[in-house]
Amino acid sequence: MNLSRSLIPAAIFGLVSAVPAHAAVLDVVNVAAPAVNCHFNTSCTVTVSDSIGNFTPPGDVGTGRLQSRTYPGTAPAPMAGKLAYVYRVDMTSVSAPTVANCVTAIQFTFGTVTKGPYGPGGALKDMFVVTTGGLGNVGVATAVKTGATIVINFAGSGVCPGQTSYFMGLASTDTMPSNMTAKLFYSAGGSGTPAANVNIRVP
Repeated sequence: MNLSRSLIPAAIFGLVSAVPAHAAVLDVVNVAAPAVNCHFNTSCTVTVSDSIGNFTPPGDVGTGRLQSRTYPGTAPAPMAGKLAYVYRVDMTSVSAPTVANCVTAIQFTFGTVTKGPYGPGGALKDMFVVTTGGLGNVGVATAVKTGATIVINFAGSGVCPGQTSYFMGLASTDTMPSNMTAKLFYSAGGSGTPAANVNIRVP
């Protein structure tokens, strides 16, 4: 696995209209649950495995969570033989005594992304975001991949105290998850500055 963790300034700052030539903007599509599960299991139900990485943004109070969720694709579903890697940044147990410090982006090593038929009419997409039928109230603005490194930028002000992102999913042919570290970026102190290292499961 290529463990390159180079930053993507355009993705993190959100101020540059173009991304570097060696970067790829991932195709992201909003989906509904439980329908998205049907791509991984024809019963439209999946058996999940969860793990949690904890963090607290400076200036906030309480414990935030980075939830990692995996579940397998089983035949005869379209994603048979793949593993779904699904993430959620949860700040519902965090409060801000003064000025809210929000999670604006997350960066992690993932490797090769396997496209799935998550889009309308079965269109192949890199990433799905469960905006209907599941938890969450903060979506994805952009997702950019450079080498093995993915940066996901959250919409609006990011995931602020009292909020949670939607579940965000990618698929891989690597069905043996590894425990790694993700970088969270906070709004306080300026966007684009790595502010926390949090446990995550990736291919």
